[in-house]
This record gives sequence, structure tokens and C-alpha cells, in this order.
Amino acid sequence: MGKNEFLTPKAIANRIKAKGLQKLRWYCQMCQKQCRDENGFKCHCMSESHQRQMEVFGQNPNRIVEGYSEEFETSFLEHMKRSHRFSRVAATVVYNEYIHDRHHVHMNSTQWATLTEFIKYLGRTGKCKVEETPKGWFITYIDRDSETLFKEKQKNKRIRADIAEEEKQEKEILKQIERAEQMMSCGNVVNVSSSSDANREVNLEAGAKVGFTLSKQSAKEKGEGSRVIFDESENVRVNKRKKDEKSSRSALEELMKEEEKAKERSNRKDYWLCEGIVVKVMNKKLADGKYYKQKGVVRKVIDRYIGEIGILDSKDVLKVDQEELETVIPQIGGLVRVVNGAYRGSNARLLGINTDEFCAKVQIEKGVYDGRVIPAIAYEDICKVHSKVS
Repeated sequence: MGKNEFLTPKAIANRIKAKGLQKLRWYCQMCQKQCRDENGFKCHCMSESHQRQMEVFGQNPNRIVEGYSEEFETSFLEHMKRSHRFSRVAATVVYNEYIHDRHHVHMNSTQWATLTEFIKYLGRTGKCKVEETPKGWFITYIDRDSETLFKEKQKNKRIRADIAEEEKQEKEILKQIERAEQMMSCGNVVNVSSSSDANREVNLEAGAKVGFTLSKQSAKEKGEGSRVIFDESENVRVNKRKKDEKSSRSALEELMKEEEKAKERSNRKDYWLCEGIVVKVMNKKLADGKYYKQKGVVRKVIDRYIGEIGILDSKDVLKVDQEELETVIPQIGGLVRVVNGAYRGSNARLLGINTDEFCAKVQIEKGVYDGRVIPAIAYEDICKVHSKVS
């Protein structure tokens, strides 16, 4: 039996050593060969087969690197789709699971030098939702399958129908409130003195018919007594009417509060970017801080979370995640857009700012809620509208 045959101790030992993962820097992607140490990798680089592969690489290096990058990205996202389709997971966990396959495309053959660069690329292109936390980078797979998109479209359609139904109900409630106010303002007011005088005359006439002889003094006293009685009964009716009005108003107020809460729940989202608003870039690392605290206009929204921003000063165009952006509050009297919450999508006029509570007072302009004043809305729920858009 030869020394290099399959069942020799040497061959078995080699297979056992090669079973586990080896160091990435000693792997040659072009030759798909894993070396165990630096000396082995050096010898491989001097071999004739490796030299031939490097000649092929030298003819079109960009195309080969792009091919490996595309293959790495496709395999990584495929693994995400199979194993962590609907969950938020640490990027290192996914990467360790991916490289568990010994024949995977190694990262040293792609255009990304580190895992962090690759994760940021996935976030910029909108293929994954990326979050940076004290515990590291976390990613969530964004499913774009036709079936998933169809379900999401149906869900959005139902949400729009529910919002339209809520607006219709609110219009009906407002009409009922107006009718109730008109009825209360045009209600019949009873003249207490005239009614008491008429009742006194009726009682006196009735007394004369049945034969009672009442003196002027007794008649006067009786008239005064009847007036007191009728005054008290009228007061009771007025108080009862006021209580009924108060209870009906309180019931309407409660109903309107419930409607506000329902609108807040349905319109509160984890994304807020929309076209035409002015935002501030808060990423200190972007272009070495060149755009830090620079204001720009959102030209386009990509996959809800990524904004194409046109910087106002330099006219540069960037693609920035909403986590690295901040809303801008204009001067009092300026036009803003409600980007989140119950009145999401409405334009409003800024009436005042409460710096202690970090909220603002706005008045809705145009639409179903035209003229409605919101006394306290959070800074992050409103944003300045660019003058050209307004």
C-alpha cells in the first residue's frame, strides 16, 4: 500500500486537519486551495498552477473581483433568507454560520475588506435593514419576493381603506357635533315671569268659578307662592338641561379621544422619510465629517428607510439612511409636514415651540383636518417643507 493512498494514516491525518476552518489569509480563492500555514501558502504562490491562475486574473482583475463579490453577496443573502428571514440578528452570527461551509466564497476575494463594510453596503442598497448598537451591528432581511410584495400591497390597501373609513366616520362625527351645537344655540328659552303670571291668573279664575272668595291680600300671597314654585321648577329644568349638555359633550370628547388614539396607532410607523422635506445629516463619519450637520432636501425615498438627499450648500447628492438624519424645525409661521403620527402626511403651519417639552404647536392646512390646531406634537414628528415644494 502506497504512502499517499486513501486509508493510510497520513491521508487520514490530512483529512482530519483539513476538516476544520483554516486561517483566511492562507486561502487562495483563484485556486480554491486552503494552506495550513504561512510556509505552505508561500510554496503555493510559487507553484506553476497558481502562476497560471494569476495570469488569468491579471487580464481582467475588476471583472473577477466583481464576480466573486456578487457570488458572496448572493450566497450571504440566500443564507439570511433561509435561516433568519423574519428576525433581527447580529451580523457576526450570520457570517459565522455562512463560513461554516468550507467551500464558501471567502471575503478576501471580494471588494469588501471587512464585514462592517459589507454590512454598510447592504444597508445603503436597501437589501437589509442595518442597525449599529453597543453590542455590534444587527441586520434584518428585507424580503422582496413576489408573494411577500403582493401580501404587503394587500395589507397597505386594507390600511388605506381603514384610514378612509376613519376619515369618513370623523366627518360624520363633526357634522353631528355641529348639528348639536346649532340645536343648543337655537333652543327654546322659557320666560319664567310670564309663565308664572299666566298660571296665577288661571288659578284665580278657577277659584272664582268654584265659589272661593279670595281677598286681594290672599290672592297676592297666593300669586307670590305660585311664582316661587314655578321659578324653582324652571331652575330644575335648566339645571337638568345643562347636565345633559355637559354629559353629551363629555361623551363626544371621549369619542374624539378614542378616534385620535386609533389614528395614532394606525399611522405611527418606524419610517418617516418623504419627498420634499428638509433634513439634517448627523453622520460624523460620512466623507470624513464633510456633511455633518449639513441640510439637504429629500429628493427620493428608497425602500422607505433610505433617502436620496440633495445638499443645499454644495449641491451634492447622497444616499443616507434615516437613522443618520434629523428633522428640521423652521421659524414660527413656517410650513411643516407631519411625517409621523395621527396626522401623517398633512401640511401644517408652525404656531409655536415649547423648548421645555420638546414639542410644537401647529395648525393643519388643507385636507380633511383643515384648520385643526394640534397643541403639542413632538419635534421628530414634524419637518420643514422646502420652499420650492410648498
